[in-house]
Amino acid sequence: MRNIKLTLEYDGTNYAGWQVQNSCQLSVVSCQLKTIQGIIEKAIKKIIHEKVKLIGSGRTDAGVHASAQSANFKTDSGIAPEKLQKALNAVLPDDISVIKTEETGADFHSRFSAKSKVYRYTILNRPFRPAILRGAVHFCSYPLDLKLMRKEARVLLGRHDFKSFCASGSNTKETIRTIKRITIRKLPYNLSPIIHNLNKFPLILIDIEADGFLYNMVRNIVGTLIEIGRGKFAEGSTKKILLARDRRFAGPTVPAKGLCLLEVKY
Repeated sequence: MRNIKLTLEYDGTNYAGWQVQNSCQLSVVSCQLKTIQGIIEKAIKKIIHEKVKLIGSGRTDAGVHASAQSANFKTDSGIAPEKLQKALNAVLPDDISVIKTEETGADFHSRFSAKSKVYRYTILNRPFRPAILRGAVHFCSYPLDLKLMRKEARVLLGRHDFKSFCASGSNTKETIRTIKRITIRKLPYNLSPIIHNLNKFPLILIDIEADGFLYNMVRNIVGTLIEIGRGKFAEGSTKKILLARDRRFAGPTVPAKGLCLLEVKY
């Protein structure tokens, strides 16, 4: 049996996240939500005539995007990887694209083989709301102190208990994770003419690499850093929030549309 790895790009706006799930279960009726995993599994079945289980590197939430999500499935089909890629892109909707297909070792697992993941959160920081980028950025009209945000973000580097940044109600018991890298920067001023007006109010990119992420962890960290950057939380707040191990002390959960799974490292 072959093990096929897919690298995927998708716009999560119109999906209920990655994982196949049911919105209701009645005696004979199930209401299935539209998910990335479900759409791709159906496309694979249409091409190779096998029902497969697609394993993703992580369960991106509703509205979250990916530029390089990893997924794998087992199959008896002899279809060549490059042929499979072309066939999938021919039948998948426009907001999902297979950017790479390869055969990998039998023991490869998209989730458990991953060493780390990199997420990017994008903020549009200007006084007026966006039109062109509204589905891919979080609009923030307040001036942000990036120097202070970077200083506070450094507190999160290393191995810590991130319970304060885990969504309330999560059933995750182990909340210790290792953040390997956090960068906060403005997008370089070499933008396409179609969005030239952003040069005066550039995008702010927050990249976080960790060995794993809790539910809404990135969005809660970014929400906290924004509160610090706009002066709502005092300098030194990040350390206090981290040590509190209580979600109530951290900032708000920023919208999913600004979040993108940038890379999975193996």
